[in-house]
Amino acid sequence: MNPLKQVIGIDCGQKELVCRFGELTPDLESTLKARKTCPNTATGIETLIRWADGLAGGSVAPVFVVEATGIYHQKLAYELYHQGRPIVVVLPSRASHFAKTLKVRTITDSSSAEALMQMGLEKNLDLWQPPHPIFATLKQLTRERKRLKDEMNRLKNQRHADEGSVEALPETLGRINQRLQLAEEHIVAIEKQIQTLIAENEELRQKFSCVCSIKGVGLMTAATVVGEADGFSMARNARQLVSYAGYDIVEKQSGTSVKGKARISKKGNTYIRRALYFPAITAARHDQHLGRFYERLHEKHNIKMKAYTAVQRKLLVLIYTLWTKQEPYDSNYQHKKVEQPEPAAPHELA
Repeated sequence: MNPLKQVIGIDCGQKELVCRFGELTPDLESTLKARKTCPNTATGIETLIRWADGLAGGSVAPVFVVEATGIYHQKLAYELYHQGRPIVVVLPSRASHFAKTLKVRTITDSSSAEALMQMGLEKNLDLWQPPHPIFATLKQLTRERKRLKDEMNRLKNQRHADEGSVEALPETLGRINQRLQLAEEHIVAIEKQIQTLIAENEELRQKFSCVCSIKGVGLMTAATVVGEADGFSMARNARQLVSYAGYDIVEKQSGTSVKGKARISKKGNTYIRRALYFPAITAARHDQHLGRFYERLHEKHNIKMKAYTAVQRKLLVLIYTLWTKQEPYDSNYQHKKVEQPEPAAPHELA
């Protein structure tokens, strides 16, 4: 009997690709057929593909399912895509929620690969397509800019400490100042490159103009969010985007004895959350509706950070809405029409 579906779940590590090959039979039973581990190199990927071709049978092409784990899955995903093979890239939060439904007690590379295989067999997953090169470039440039900003903060702290020391060497302070000046020059060059990249694409320019009409959201913030979200191609709706950024709400409740506090998961893209930190503070101070929203939450919880985090979440959805609809920000209209996503239930993320 020919299988209904064939799936290869792959846990992508820095050095190894742990693979599990499974099939869905006409009786709707899923079975694990084979295991293999290959090095995460060009040669290892070729070996994996030959192994998959040797196992594939029937008229159904095997689907490769991987988790978006940093950068370690990228070489494999691009190679499979360029060879015309069906490849699915699953968000970490979604893979994690699905693994919990399997009641996996110990998380290992093998169990993760098997969970991805099972997920591909049970669910109809969207095939992956690489992001537009512009968004990949934006991600690289904004991350480089962030590293330089962090380096400047460290150097300024070091200079402050050295200036307060009686044993400070003028030569040391001079070298710190030179490194600060160089980092600042590089940041200016990166920002000009980002501005040029956006200005040369009319569609991008219009979309960024809409997003930057939000009070507190500048071009670098918008570029960071859009770049990290691959132009929002990795999310089908606002709820998935919120989960991708780690703003989804998690709670732990059991009967009447266990009632944990609701909090954001933080299991998502930290670059987006960091980029929205200061814009949320500015928006809460200068936007009438977001300011009232912040004050309401602050009065309720008396925790500033919790209220500002909620504003960040609201800003992210607002950026997504303006980007997809290509509309400028209208405070009165947007806060009537933009519906904030409810916390995603585990079964909806799986």
